[in-house]
Amino acid sequence: MNPLIYLRRQLLSAPLLDWYRKSLPPLSDTEREALEAGNVWWDGELFSGSPHWSRLLSPPAPALTAEEQAFLDGPVEQLCGMLDDWEINHHLLDLPPQVWDFIRREGFLGLIIPPRYGGKGFSALAHSAVVMKLSTRSIAAGVTVMVPNSLGPAELLLHYGTDEQKDYYLPRLARGEELPAFALTGPYSGSDAASMNDKGVVCYGEYRGSRVLGIRVDWEKRYITLGPVATVLGVAFKLFDPEGLLGQEEELGITLALIPTDTPGVEIGRRHYPARQAFQNGPNRGHGVFVPMEWVIGGRQRLGQGWRMLMEALAAGRSISLPALGCGAARYAARTTGAYARVRRQFKLPIGRFEGIEEPLARLAVATYVLDAARVQTCGAVDRGERPAVLSAILKYQATERMRTALNDALDIQGGKAICEGPGNGLANVYHAIPVAITVEGANILTRSLIIFGQGAVRAHPWLVVEMQAAQDRDLAGFDKALRGHLGWFLGNLGRVIRHSYLGAKYIKPPIDGPTARYFRELARDSARLALLADAAMALLGGELKRRESLSGRFADILSELYLISCVLRRFEDDGRPGEDLPLVDAAARWGFYTVQERIDAILANFPNPWAGRLLRLLVLPRRNRRPPPDALNHAAAALLMTPGAARDRLTQGIFIGRAPDDPAARLDYALDKVLAAEAIESRLKGSGHEDDPGAAHRAGLIDAGQFQILEEARQAMGRAIQVDDFEPAELLRSPQAPRRERADRLRTG
Repeated sequence: MNPLIYLRRQLLSAPLLDWYRKSLPPLSDTEREALEAGNVWWDGELFSGSPHWSRLLSPPAPALTAEEQAFLDGPVEQLCGMLDDWEINHHLLDLPPQVWDFIRREGFLGLIIPPRYGGKGFSALAHSAVVMKLSTRSIAAGVTVMVPNSLGPAELLLHYGTDEQKDYYLPRLARGEELPAFALTGPYSGSDAASMNDKGVVCYGEYRGSRVLGIRVDWEKRYITLGPVATVLGVAFKLFDPEGLLGQEEELGITLALIPTDTPGVEIGRRHYPARQAFQNGPNRGHGVFVPMEWVIGGRQRLGQGWRMLMEALAAGRSISLPALGCGAARYAARTTGAYARVRRQFKLPIGRFEGIEEPLARLAVATYVLDAARVQTCGAVDRGERPAVLSAILKYQATERMRTALNDALDIQGGKAICEGPGNGLANVYHAIPVAITVEGANILTRSLIIFGQGAVRAHPWLVVEMQAAQDRDLAGFDKALRGHLGWFLGNLGRVIRHSYLGAKYIKPPIDGPTARYFRELARDSARLALLADAAMALLGGELKRRESLSGRFADILSELYLISCVLRRFEDDGRPGEDLPLVDAAARWGFYTVQERIDAILANFPNPWAGRLLRLLVLPRRNRRPPPDALNHAAAALLMTPGAARDRLTQGIFIGRAPDDPAARLDYALDKVLAAEAIESRLKGSGHEDDPGAAHRAGLIDAGQFQILEEARQAMGRAIQVDDFEPAELLRSPQAPRRERADRLRTG
């Protein structure tokens, strides 16, 4: 060995290895498996400090196949037409029997199951499009289709099941003969799976008349969607082998099994009632349930691997369903609220012409554009074989949070029309679903403060995992090599940050020319900033960073914004750079980069070591010169939602708009067309004294019969569009208050 290398290792690398081992935060098995789940895609480039743009721009644009589009235009459209959301949520508290039959018969429960098993074998993009469209008509229907095709038995069987399990269950699941649910969350274990009390013990028992090796399981679960109607449960539990029947250690870890709900000892509980949503959800439990080894997902070789299996499946599934719901809600809110803002008048002006309305309307348009761009690009990555664990967490968090913001803006603009529930209100039930979407698959507080950066910093960092593995193995040579690579990477980013901070981003070469080139430069600059700041925080804080959740959350926001901006830029390219969409791209990029600047500022202001924070500020953020979008940009973005045309259709495509005259979205679209057709005639009548009385204007000869008809149609359409539902008291007695009263009576009587 070269003497200089030997001296470096002994004098520098060896002491650093000892320090590194002591500073590493303790990781539980579940945390380690979560960190190792999925893979790294564009998040790795954003953490690199110098992104390779080809990874973002080179893959073909995601697109539906002809078969997938036909399914959306046929069965999905037909199913949407069968749904009466008011009746489902306020009277039936379930999907009607004919809807359940249609969902089974048309293969909605087997979207992700390959055709060889009788399923559709659709792409992630198609799965997302189906859920999105259904959810804009009925959350209950969207969730019912979403769950069997997301994190559940079918997904787990496809990736980990034995051939026998696949051959038996997948055709039955695809045909709807089996209705699946997955039971993970318990009363005392939500995100902290290590605290799971559900227990399985290896033992012998009776199965089909023979004594076989299996597991005796006890569990208690809640919040299980489709649980009340499921025929087969996927159950997660901790597995123990106290008698050594498997010849391994006593505690084997979290294990997954498929258990028919008619198995002795399985108890399906009553229903939960989450946020006034009618989809089936409820608790279940098992007492002394004997599970043969052949019911373990993946068989004996998968014993104890359940948490890793769940995290791997979640890395893909979380990218699809909830983002589809959030994007669909934003698209529906954008289309209907844009029309409402143009149709509804106050002080003889459309309310959308007031700047106070333009601001939230523009925010709604931009949120919709960003969410759909991220939805499509992430689904495209999944379809190419990526399993983006960190990016899926970003998408779930951002989609559901921006869904909340979008619907709040829509309700602010529509006012009383949006808060009075009834068949004519298309927003109320989606609004009720916000907390459900935010809570599912990990509450957003946890996702932001612990998962996105906590997992992303380790997985996406080019050297950290290598260093951690070398430290764990006490591999001095491997650690020394990783340390040298890490130091070179750090110095490269330091040089880039100093250059970008003091010379500006104009010297960064963008991958494309055109109106968005400057945003690619800013992305490269912020990538270097993120890499340097994250490296400094991890070096100075070590394991303490794990407990600095506010700092971690701000880093998560930076990574999230950079990913969303990347998706927006890619979408603009995929769409052929339509000039009409440029206000949305500009506003999205400006908001994103402004947010990045503010989060960097907050990190530096709250850095645990003040001197390090001051030094980093001189390097990373010597000046704060980014601003939110100007009012003129908000005006242009808001106008897109109030103007029928290609840009509005592009922004809101994929939602359901019924053909019936009482459909809320169709009624607003019709009114928008009629009101715009009447605008020129109304302008001619201004100052005539008859602008509010078309009949008088007609009698005075100011307008002809055809023009009078146009004005009357516009007035009638506007009246129907802004109308609010009302009820007889007896009708309201059939509301969802009934099951709550029944539940209270049961509690009182024990």
